[in-house]
Amino acid sequence: MKLITKTLPDNFNLFFFGDTHWGSILSTLKGWNKLVGMMHSKYEGCSNNYGAHGGDMIEAITVDDYRFDIEELKKKQKDGETPVVPLEQADYAAKKLEPIKDKLLYILMGNHERKLTNIGNLTRSVANQLGVDYGTYTAKITIQDTSGNLMFKIYDTHGTRSINSTADDPIRKEANEKLILKRHLKHKAGDCAVMIKHHVHKLIVCKPKSTLYLTDDTKKIKQKYTTYGQTEEYIHPDARWYGCAGAFLRLYGDGISGYAEIAEYDPVELGFLILRVRKKKIVSLDPIYLKL
Repeated sequence: MKLITKTLPDNFNLFFFGDTHWGSILSTLKGWNKLVGMMHSKYEGCSNNYGAHGGDMIEAITVDDYRFDIEELKKKQKDGETPVVPLEQADYAAKKLEPIKDKLLYILMGNHERKLTNIGNLTRSVANQLGVDYGTYTAKITIQDTSGNLMFKIYDTHGTRSINSTADDPIRKEANEKLILKRHLKHKAGDCAVMIKHHVHKLIVCKPKSTLYLTDDTKKIKQKYTTYGQTEEYIHPDARWYGCAGAFLRLYGDGISGYAEIAEYDPVELGFLILRVRKKKIVSLDPIYLKL
């Protein structure tokens, strides 16, 4: 884990993204270019944009890996754009992140990069090359204002565990996945108003939930709702923002069968998350869907 402190303006947008899997022919460059364009534009009236890459930056699959596909390799070679070996992929990742390097708060290691730590830490190498903080596999980020006062804290991990539901109804399935996400994260840190994970290639947002309660003033019963802050030493799990930050890897490609297809994974919506902060307060965690 890495503890990171960042000073940001009172109004900003923080883009959480990851699982770009550069080096796979199934990685969407069109989707990535949309993210870069949005980070250089206004979003909801604010142009103070920052970002964090949550890991699996590169595909990092070698020829001795069970997920290696010779047909995909042939397409890469014909494509001429997609890098083949992990070291080339790391160089390629640095080039793709170059346009937003001044906006990046940190870069996490993913399980794909971690599998190649026997040849070196490719994530840290890319982060160092760009002058960006290397966040290890999990980072806790303290966001403070220009006076040094705490705004809120973030817990961000690449993650390992899956989020799946076998419910036969879409409403129940969505609810189950939100609950699983919350269970994965809520005990990891008590002082974080925002908790994010990656890895499962799904876009999920679980918002804080207020609960009705009753009080009295000795004369009359009154109804109120639980409220929440974002700077407490312990923030109730129901009062936090939880997010799963999506991916840029397509399920299918013409003429090849990726490991996600072979593993019978269901299709997922590609995209990323944007945390909106206005007047130092968290307003929303928005899922951004890539309709490609």
